[in-house]
Amino acid sequence: MAGAYDSTKPMSIEIRQATEEDFGAVFRLIQEFALFIKTPEKVSVTLEQMRQDKDYFHCLVAVENEEVIGFATYFFAYYSWTGKSLYLDDLYVVEQYRGRQTGTKLLDAIIEIAKQAHCKKLRWQVSSWNSQAIEFYKKRGAVIDEVEINCDLKL
Repeated sequence: MAGAYDSTKPMSIEIRQATEEDFGAVFRLIQEFALFIKTPEKVSVTLEQMRQDKDYFHCLVAVENEEVIGFATYFFAYYSWTGKSLYLDDLYVVEQYRGRQTGTKLLDAIIEIAKQAHCKKLRWQVSSWNSQAIEFYKKRGAVIDEVEINCDLKL
């Protein structure tokens, strides 16, 4: 099975900025992530749109043996209460690579980008049912806001 994890081999996961050549793999993982969170119908982005928007598409990829096994998309924002910030839009790791520090490496790289850019905070959202992700983020010191509700307006 392609991408199967072999516990007898040491993992050498590289975290790097995605290139346009990675977009196909990232797009497939976006679709896989949408299935994981049970909302595949919400994915409206296309591979062509990602290519057209490449100047706005900030993405890190986790790569092992030239295979993209995870990604983290992000953008810079400015919040009136705190100032310059980095918003982590999505962080996803292929199931067989979870529990092996892949997500931690992606999150650490995102945190480093935010620090290097002198951001005041890092913000993201997590599904309320995803207890594993919530615990992962809490262990990193994240405060999980149970008051605010997200609003989307499709344009």
